[in-house]
Amino acid sequence: MTARAIRSGKDVIRRTIARNRSAILVGTVLLCVHQLAETSVAVVIGVLIDAGIAPGRVPGIITAITALAGVFLVLTVSYRAGMRVLNIALQKEAHLLRLEVSEKALSPRGLRTDVTPGELVTVSGSDADQTAWFLDLLPRMIAAAAAVVATAIALLAVDAALGVVALVAMPVFFALAHAAGPRITARAVQQQSRVAAATALAGDLISGLRSIAGIGAQDAAARRYRAASRVALSAAMSTNRWIAVQRGVTAALSGVAAAVIASVAGWYALTGHITTGELVTVVGLAQFLIDPLTTLSGLPATAAKARGSAERVATVLAAQPLLPAVAPSSPSTETPGLRLHGVHHGSLDGVDLTARSAEITAVFAHDTADGDAVASLLAGRVAPESYRGSIEVCGLGPGETEAWLVAEPHEAHLFSGSIRANVVASSDTVDSVRLTRALQSSGADDVVALFEHGLDHHLVDRGHNLSGGQRQRLALARALYADAPVLVLHEPTTAVDSVTEQQIAVGIAALRGRSDAATVVITGSPALLAVADRVAVLRHGRVIAEGTHRELLESDPLYAEAVAR
Repeated sequence: MTARAIRSGKDVIRRTIARNRSAILVGTVLLCVHQLAETSVAVVIGVLIDAGIAPGRVPGIITAITALAGVFLVLTVSYRAGMRVLNIALQKEAHLLRLEVSEKALSPRGLRTDVTPGELVTVSGSDADQTAWFLDLLPRMIAAAAAVVATAIALLAVDAALGVVALVAMPVFFALAHAAGPRITARAVQQQSRVAAATALAGDLISGLRSIAGIGAQDAAARRYRAASRVALSAAMSTNRWIAVQRGVTAALSGVAAAVIASVAGWYALTGHITTGELVTVVGLAQFLIDPLTTLSGLPATAAKARGSAERVATVLAAQPLLPAVAPSSPSTETPGLRLHGVHHGSLDGVDLTARSAEITAVFAHDTADGDAVASLLAGRVAPESYRGSIEVCGLGPGETEAWLVAEPHEAHLFSGSIRANVVASSDTVDSVRLTRALQSSGADDVVALFEHGLDHHLVDRGHNLSGGQRQRLALARALYADAPVLVLHEPTTAVDSVTEQQIAVGIAALRGRSDAATVVITGSPALLAVADRVAVLRHGRVIAEGTHRELLESDPLYAEAVAR
């Protein structure tokens, strides 16, 4: 079953089991051997008493002790070998699921899903790990059932009534576990969604901490996170409450079943129906029976949580791409670098915009919603059916621009690793000259110089050991290093000071002002507007004026007033 065939969590679970069926088979057999060996311990001890100790026969005692040692050897080896096989399969499957979710989340064609970026991190991490739990849960459940059946057979050999109690107990426990499963699954899905939302909010607040502190909104941010955290806590408590009730009821019933078996056996021993050895066997089996019955009652609750994670994984894997799949094609040298014609989307009302090669085209939006809409369209975050009009990059349509366009948002997205790895991104080889120019043009060379290890300085997840301005400069350096035929920058200097902003503007103009590249900068920065070859002014969703920054300052009073703020 491929990722395209996945529609629900059941599909993910079936595929997980199918591609690990050999490991599951081997692990299940070994765990069943382990449980059967556990069951036989009480039987061997009973035989030891009746055949050796009671009559005082030394050979019988030696034989029984040797058999008991062999049972313990089989018991230990089978468990260790079985768990080793299953754990290896579990870790590999979790790794594959993480890769699949990450591949979908990072696809340049985008993803049609309501799952937030913060939630995607959770899905690719803990949810992928918990989905792989089925490789351990299924063998454990089969082995526990085998132990109950083996115990029942052993009890039947002693007395039919005792065996019947054990055989009746198993379906009762399965029924109880099945009845609670759907509720636990539903609450687990809700819990994981709310925990992921709280985690995503925490990441957003931490990344914007300086800005929040700058406007004095720490208390409001803390209240917002506190509310989200309480919602997640409430969902977790609800899930755990159901699990606790289910496990408590089944644990109590398993204890009652064991007590009934042991009590009846004691009466039988007193009345002479069974021997002393058989009594010891029955009591041992009754005590042992609690473990597999508890396992049978507890595993469905764990499986319900894993099923919830599988549903969330399926939500991502089943999501369709935003942009259509097209065969790679070569860009036309006769068409402009980028062209929007009659585009309607969000606040945009028929935008016509052209960015030519050898030019830096700035887009100034009186309403930030217009600039955000243009940035979303050019970054491929909008499905083709969600807008009207046409967008061409190097003469190519939607879905064909991956190799020709790089769009860098103003939010700096960095990852754990060295500064060098963050800047060169997916490049197989590092062009040292291009890297140096990208760092200088973005002002990121000053960031590198701050650290003893320079480009090898390690960044934590999301670059949280850097300031907002440092992260933004490194993200800009990454975009410049890509050296794309068309580069789109969205407010690339919002987190830097005015002196650094001026240096970056000059650096971008020097690096991108060449004959084979087109650059679009969506910005309100006077420094970036000043170095642009042409500025397109957006107002009320349309381009209402074009010209150089100086020309627009003289001819458009509203533009001059807005830029001067």
